[in-house]
Amino acid sequence: MAPTRNAHPLLGGLSTRNTISTRSKAVTNCGQTKDVARGKRKADHSPSKENKTSKRTAFGDRNVNVNEFLKAKANDEKHKVNVRQYVAVKKVTVQSKTLASVKTVLKPRQNENLAPPPAPGNKIVTRAAVKNVVVPNQTAVKPKEVLKDSNVNKVNKRLSNEFEKTDESLYCTALEDMSPENVQDFDKENWNDIYQVSHYAMDIFNYLKERESTFQIPDYMDRQICLTRWMRSLLVDWMVEIQESFELNHETLYLGVKLVDMYLSKMTVGKETLQLVGAAAMFVASKYDERIPPMIDDFLYICDGAYSRQELIRMEMNLLKICDFNLGIPISYRFLRRYARCAKITMPILTLARFILEYSLMDYSTITIQDSKLASASLYLALRMKKISGWTPTLEFYTGYKLEELMPVVQLLNNGLHKPTKSQLMTVRNKYSHKIFLK
Repeated sequence: MAPTRNAHPLLGGLSTRNTISTRSKAVTNCGQTKDVARGKRKADHSPSKENKTSKRTAFGDRNVNVNEFLKAKANDEKHKVNVRQYVAVKKVTVQSKTLASVKTVLKPRQNENLAPPPAPGNKIVTRAAVKNVVVPNQTAVKPKEVLKDSNVNKVNKRLSNEFEKTDESLYCTALEDMSPENVQDFDKENWNDIYQVSHYAMDIFNYLKERESTFQIPDYMDRQICLTRWMRSLLVDWMVEIQESFELNHETLYLGVKLVDMYLSKMTVGKETLQLVGAAAMFVASKYDERIPPMIDDFLYICDGAYSRQELIRMEMNLLKICDFNLGIPISYRFLRRYARCAKITMPILTLARFILEYSLMDYSTITIQDSKLASASLYLALRMKKISGWTPTLEFYTGYKLEELMPVVQLLNNGLHKPTKSQLMTVRNKYSHKIFLK
């Protein structure tokens, strides 16, 4: 039971403060009693200017007689002038001696960090003098000539091993180095468009291509005892339905599928846990890519109550540990959009390429292919299906792939499109059959 206000020790002690006399009362009653309660400090409660109180010394006796105090004060005033003159004269003599000693000791600046000179025989070296001059040997400063020569042995860095760093190379822009023949320079045409990020777009996608080897997914289905390729295809189809229902970005879907494959390649999962992995992957991907991601209750609802909130959060933590909290994974959808812009592909062709690429997410045989190569093959297959010009020098330049390198992937995607459709895997086809994708 909590103590009441009257029973509280601190609150009960505060009631006695009302009877404490102030400083003015304590001073006027100083001759009557010895044990007078001290009042508040001046900082806490200053007395009013009208009621002037008598001052006292910090360590004086409170019961001293007033007459004796006045006599002692008068005697002090008589000797006040003599004391001031004596102190003033003594200060002048001390200052003159100190200045003379400072000039003789500190004039040569090069000896500041060295040992003090030997003291004369008729003078006594005091502790203060030795303390101000003596410095340990380890604090001695090296000569400045050594510091000047410290940069001599530095290795000269270059931008690359092919050319020297000159004034011309410093002022060479990226556009001057990316102008091959028969190539439409998309970045140069949109140099002033801030939404295209033409200043850094080439470097960004080259960096993403370099990171593809870090997130390479091996063939893991042989290690999964309870899973099959068909079950993975059903999971991806369900994830596409989540993306369409919540109106998420396409990048969220591709990142979620990538997280599922990364988790399955390193962890053995049971049949009853596979849907939980897909829901947690979409939950993490939406947090990373969406401006307003869905709530955790939305993912629990879409799983039809099969998992609890704690299970979904625990799976989310496991996914982040598997990918080492590195969610900047290169995905094929971003490469496809970049290549289509650079080649100035029309929207119907781009929509067909998106359908081919998204349909390939359910195909397990495509998980080992690089995302940039998969995007390039999807775009080339869409161009061939519409009987438009094939692999142009512009596409070859921006993608970095020749047609010979893409043909095995193109054939794999084409075979996936010609497989008989199953009623359980119709989400992608129904999605791209909407009128919004045909405009």
